[in-house]
Amino acid sequence: QVQLVESGGGLVQAGGSLRLSCAASGRTFSTYSMGWFRQAPGKEREFVARISWSRGSTWYADSVKGRFTISRDNAKNTAYLQMNSLQPEHTAVYYCHADRGASSYWGQGTQVTVSS
Repeated sequence: QVQLVESGGGLVQAGGSLRLSCAASGRTFSTYSMGWFRQAPGKEREFVARISWSRGSTWYADSVKGRFTISRDNAKNTAYLQMNSLQPEHTAVYYCHADRGASSYWGQGTQVTVSS
């Protein structure tokens, strides 16, 4: 069992930056691939970014490439999402996700609101 707790969300003006954190419980964090998803009001949850457990390979949604950066610190059991040049369309609840094989876990989400 893995528990994920996101933090770092909040209100920011357009053009600003935020760094989201996802703290994971357990001693096997380094064996999980980590990801970030988001859900805007009235929309379905969508993929944002992912980082593998093995080589730290990363993948991004086209809409955030060059603007968001995912990273992880296995010593701290924490994954991060650095978000730069935020725009109102990035307003959403951002969720952390961990997976390993058939196991999949979600955090409770953190609200990001970007004002124009």
